[in-house]
Amino acid sequence: MKANNYTFLLSICSVAALGGFLFGFDWVVIGGAKPFYELFFKISDSPGLKGWAMSSALIGCVGGAIIAGAFSDRYGRKKLLIAAAVLFIISAYGSGIASDFSIFILYRIIGGLGIGIASTLSPMYIAEVTPAKIRGMFVSINQLTIVVGILAAQVSNMLIAEKIPDLATNQEILSSWNGQHGWRWMFWAELIPAFLFFFFMFLVPESPRFLIKAGQKKKGTKILSKIGGAAYADKALISIENSLSIDDSKVSNQLLTDKRFLSILILGVVLASFQQWCGINIIFNYAQEIFQSAGYSINDMFFNIVLTGSVNLAFTIVAMLFVDKLGRKKLMLFGAGGLTIIYIILGWFYYIDFNGWPMLVLVITAIAVFAVSLAPVTWVVLSEIFPNKIRGKAMSIATLSLWVSSSLLVLTFPYLNETLNTSGTFWVYSGICLMGFIFILKKLPETKNKSLEELEEVLMQEK
Repeated sequence: MKANNYTFLLSICSVAALGGFLFGFDWVVIGGAKPFYELFFKISDSPGLKGWAMSSALIGCVGGAIIAGAFSDRYGRKKLLIAAAVLFIISAYGSGIASDFSIFILYRIIGGLGIGIASTLSPMYIAEVTPAKIRGMFVSINQLTIVVGILAAQVSNMLIAEKIPDLATNQEILSSWNGQHGWRWMFWAELIPAFLFFFFMFLVPESPRFLIKAGQKKKGTKILSKIGGAAYADKALISIENSLSIDDSKVSNQLLTDKRFLSILILGVVLASFQQWCGINIIFNYAQEIFQSAGYSINDMFFNIVLTGSVNLAFTIVAMLFVDKLGRKKLMLFGAGGLTIIYIILGWFYYIDFNGWPMLVLVITAIAVFAVSLAPVTWVVLSEIFPNKIRGKAMSIATLSLWVSSSLLVLTFPYLNETLNTSGTFWVYSGICLMGFIFILKKLPETKNKSLEELEEVLMQEK
């Protein structure tokens, strides 16, 4: 690709990936606010309400994924991503002004709607505008921005929070600036990137594959030409039209259950669910419990969370460098196998009450393994494997399953932790990672270096 084309592609993908940034920010910002809003809303002694506060946004994520599936093939990717930006703005402001727990939950659900839409359409948009040879790296930009968003939320939480005496009582924490105002500013910090996402999305073009599918061949071809030149546009146009000519002209629910598509859909659903049930997001969402169980204070928690976020960012960059070289399958096997082993050791350390820095090292290692494998590669695979005719709906179903799984994960952790202790909970996740390793080994084909249309042909033949 010529430099000017590469610059154009990078610019539009970076804007679309701001949806990933907000996904990561909104997803994690609540973890830093958690010790304070729980006291403010008087829910710190209720595992059910604590789990509901953490998982309520995930209910919105499910709704957002459904909205993306229902409307992205009708109205396109761009309009819905703009709508997601609006939802992020409303949620960030509302979560910070809430003085009632029910209102707080409502605004968290609204933010979840934005996450559900962005997490479905940002990687899909990037995959649809990017040539095959660099698609893995470019789709990983979305994961990179998710990780940057996570780190930005962690850093802003740490900067906003005032230091608390180690022996402070709950009442003293509640009466502090953190307990009354600090946690609100943690949510309001999201307003800056949300407004940027909203304004910049008006400057990017619609997905050329959607335009061609919608009968706007001239517009779609023009964008393809700008991305890769006239020859690339002509070749891509032929492939896209051929893939759309198969079967009916309309995407229907019946098509999703066709034998040729169903097993591909199941593959995507299982991989999406596994990315959540591998358990790593528990460390981000329940950092307070995880690090306190390892002997750290609330002040230590903020530093440790930023440390984990920094490692997450560093190894996501590593993943971007290797996803198109090593391939998707090898990296996902490494992630599933590595987490299986780490969780077994981590669970044992919790079981024998082994506290201190070795626990932090294990947690950081788990995050590094996840960041270089399952975190970015799952989104790359999901953006690639679904055929053009059902990509919008299929991607939304896979993302829907991801958020349903994530909701169950976050909602059940307080109960698992109370019933099985932290050690038993991590052993449960190790068993899930082992099953994921076996599934990936047997069912996932390699997808690197193939256009979306070539990959569609391969997968349809295999299934």
